[in-house]
Amino acid sequence: MATVIYDSHEDQAAASGDDFGYDYGGQSISIGPLVRQLLSIARRNLWFILAIVATFLVAAAIITILTTPKYTAQSSIEISDQSDQVLGQQFEDQQQDVNNWDVDRFLNTQLTILKSRALADRVAQKLNLYTNAEFFNAMQVDQDAFPNQTQLHDGVAKLLADNLEINLPDDSRVAVIRFTSTDPQMSAQIANAFASEFIQSNLQRKFDSSSYARDFVQQQLDQARAQLEQSENNLNAYARSAGLIRARDPNSTTTDGNSSSATAANSVTTSSLLQVNQAANDAQAKLIAAQARWNAESAQPLLSSPAALASPTVQQLLQNRSSLQAQLDTARDRYLDNHPTVLNLESQLKNTNDQLQQAATEARNAVRTDLVSAQATASQLKAQVGALEGATLEEQDRSVRYNTLAREADTNRSIYDGLLQRFRELNASAGITASNVSVVDAAQVPTEPSSPHPMLNLAIALVMGTVAAAIVVFLKDQLDDRIRIPEEVEQKVGLSLLGVVPESKDEDPIEALGDPKSVVSESYSALRSSLLYSTREGLPRVMLVTSAQASEGKSTTSYAVARSMAQVGKRALLIDGDLRRPSIHRLAGGANKVGLSSVLIGEKSVDEAIAPTEIDHLFVMPSGPLPPSPAELLSSPRLVEMLNSVREKFDVVVIDSAPVLGLADSPGLSALADGVLLVIEANRGRGGQLKAAVRRLRMMKPTILGAVLTKFDPEGAGNAYSTYYQYDYYQYHSEAAE
Repeated sequence: MATVIYDSHEDQAAASGDDFGYDYGGQSISIGPLVRQLLSIARRNLWFILAIVATFLVAAAIITILTTPKYTAQSSIEISDQSDQVLGQQFEDQQQDVNNWDVDRFLNTQLTILKSRALADRVAQKLNLYTNAEFFNAMQVDQDAFPNQTQLHDGVAKLLADNLEINLPDDSRVAVIRFTSTDPQMSAQIANAFASEFIQSNLQRKFDSSSYARDFVQQQLDQARAQLEQSENNLNAYARSAGLIRARDPNSTTTDGNSSSATAANSVTTSSLLQVNQAANDAQAKLIAAQARWNAESAQPLLSSPAALASPTVQQLLQNRSSLQAQLDTARDRYLDNHPTVLNLESQLKNTNDQLQQAATEARNAVRTDLVSAQATASQLKAQVGALEGATLEEQDRSVRYNTLAREADTNRSIYDGLLQRFRELNASAGITASNVSVVDAAQVPTEPSSPHPMLNLAIALVMGTVAAAIVVFLKDQLDDRIRIPEEVEQKVGLSLLGVVPESKDEDPIEALGDPKSVVSESYSALRSSLLYSTREGLPRVMLVTSAQASEGKSTTSYAVARSMAQVGKRALLIDGDLRRPSIHRLAGGANKVGLSSVLIGEKSVDEAIAPTEIDHLFVMPSGPLPPSPAELLSSPRLVEMLNSVREKFDVVVIDSAPVLGLADSPGLSALADGVLLVIEANRGRGGQLKAAVRRLRMMKPTILGAVLTKFDPEGAGNAYSTYYQYDYYQYHSEAAE
């Protein structure tokens, strides 16, 4: 068997063909060891798991056989959030407003009503279930269990609720009603009764609600009518006493329902003020325009003014003057100044100029006249506005109470009109019993039982048994911290695994070492290879072999390691450091009269205590006579001198020591050795004990090389480990050798 030490989990995952390694953020996860560990746990507890699963299956079969068959009948109804429109177009908007609810909340409300106690009572009364013996037989309940009426009604309602199932899918409005009992006829009757009674109760609630609403609205309408009449009388009485004349229009209200501005606008004084004020505003605008025209007129010469230029007479005279001036210039060129023609033209030109001045002056005076007229009109209208403002203010003081009474009357009128309209609608809809619930499928008498389901029960029992077995096995495995498989050495102890020695069932381990092809011999050969590279300097010169407790195979391992080293040509010395229960002399086939204790007390020299063996290059130092205080003897300075002496004479020195727990021998020896090898017996060594042993050793700060798992049974650990640790390979060699 070859043992390989990996530097990292990634290398280990890559080296193993069936260990699927995955790298997540720099952390490698190896699936192979986990799978093998689970298979190993399952194989070790196979009969226990099968017993648990079989128990569940048998229990499920017994329960299925003893269970009375039950039948489930199913009916379905459609629940709409709007009733049929039977009132005509005039009520369509109102119906739409009423049904603008949250649909999910509405449907959940309907489901709650289906499961209500009131509906169960209606079903029980319709089918006369309180005195129906078939019903109690179908429910597997004794009717005498309900001694009085109250308990009877409560019991029947509970039986109906416990066996009723209402299901409404999220994407549908068709609710499914299922009822289960031992009587198929009874199941169908109750399922159909729930559907029909739900529709009847829905219609009854609507009718009761409509009747109550009509009575309530009638009362409110009478009160509103009386209040409206009183408010109208109060308004008219105050208007008469205050001398207010209002052309009131009850419908002339503002957007916020306030009628004060509307009634004020209907006042005669206010209307006059508004008209005169508008006329004054127009007159003021005309005055401003006339003033602007006059300013523009007066700023220009007479003949260049806008009014003169706009006058047709002035335009005609200007043309005439131009024509006469042209004729005069021509005549002066032909005649002398005192010529009759020249004089006549000069006289005509002078008359034309006089007429032109007069026409332009008249045009400018017309603009001034418009300005004066506009000023007079604006002043007169302004005075009238002032007078009307005073009258309006006085009237407003008297209208404060009037407006208050008017608003009250308008409010009462609005309330009365709304109640009257609602009362008419309720009267129109009275007696209409359209329902928003309708039956889709009526329940049929079931022909096959809905329970029990033998195959389903067995499948559930199989799953539950498997889960229960997994939980029990997991807890059992977690509570048991024994080292059973090689991987657990590093997981539970924190030491590197240097070798695995399978259990030798048919022969003694010492005899098996004589066969180079035996399983034990191959295992210790692999351990030797690991020890050769266990430190940076290679093989430790002085090696201590110990264990947490007795009888774990440390003496056999010490002998096997020393023998294996000698077989490869190294001078090996095996020292029996267990001065309490020595065994090396028996393994090597020698006496125990002289040994380590003889050297430490000074009776014998080192060379006298060392004896050769039948194996070349292998020498043994037995324990010698057992001292009364082994711990004190092993702490002697002579032990250091002895180890320094044998270190120079031998290539490797293997010390077999006492167990670590409860004794001080091994921790003291570990401080003197170059390396410590911890032997762990498979399926016996416990993680807690081993950790305690390692802590005791590390207090002396030794070099712990690793651990060896002895007496390992691959078949008992699981099929996966049998192959993984090449147990089949060893068997192959054994069979081939035969």
